[in-house]
Amino acid sequence: MTNAVLAYNATILSNLLLHHLANQNTQQAALLSRVSPIAWQHINFYGHYEFTKPPELIDVDALVQELAQFDIELLET
Repeated sequence: MTNAVLAYNATILSNLLLHHLANQNTQQAALLSRVSPIAWQHINFYGHYEFTKPPELIDVDALVQELAQFDIELLET
């Protein structure tokens, strides 16, 4: 399960980085280098899962476009 979450997060972060670089948003691209793909707050491990239905594909490009609307703000600890 950990590998699946890391692969999912890394895919999204990599595509978001490419998006920022293509749009010459170097500040947001630089901040992405400090974001870890190990987060799981956005993953629901306790949901109801049905394996008899065909899988719904995740549109990573649409997800990246949505995430690109937000500025990355890192908390300093």
